[in-house]
Amino acid sequence: MIYRFRIILDNHEDVFRDIEIEASSTMEDFHNVITQAFGFAGQEMASFYVSNEKWEQGEEIALFDMSEGDEKVRVMHDTILEDTVWEEQTKLIYIYDFLNMWTFLVELAEVTEYEDGQSYPNLMFAVGEIPEEATELEFIAEGDEDALDYNEDLELDPEDYEDLDFDENWN
Repeated sequence: MIYRFRIILDNHEDVFRDIEIEASSTMEDFHNVITQAFGFAGQEMASFYVSNEKWEQGEEIALFDMSEGDEKVRVMHDTILEDTVWEEQTKLIYIYDFLNMWTFLVELAEVTEYEDGQSYPNLMFAVGEIPEEATELEFIAEGDEDALDYNEDLELDPEDYEDLDFDENWN
């Protein structure tokens, strides 16, 4: 089976790619296809997150297992795409480069059959170019439309650390 995905950069401008990939591919294969389709070098950390209809972040599927203790994280090279996404579970969030937080909304658009003469993965369609910098995301707690802007409401200056009352040598 072939999965057709639309991968949308969470950005102010329209930037997305439509990709076909074999359902039996690993999540690492999918990660590599996405980085290539958007023009990234592919050398940064990345994770997929299973998502729901509201685009809420769920279980992590990491490029590498960086977990500590007994809590193990699923890793991309051991996770098959069709075991993660199917017709009832169509959404993923993909984050590339945790310093810049390139965030993508990934949705399974169609499940189809192999097409004779077509090689997979296949970049079907591309719209827009990656901006110079990732869009800065604003996180607001659910139901908290009047969330505090701590820099304004509490009159904190992030450049002035002398008045923050913490022990500089806490380590």
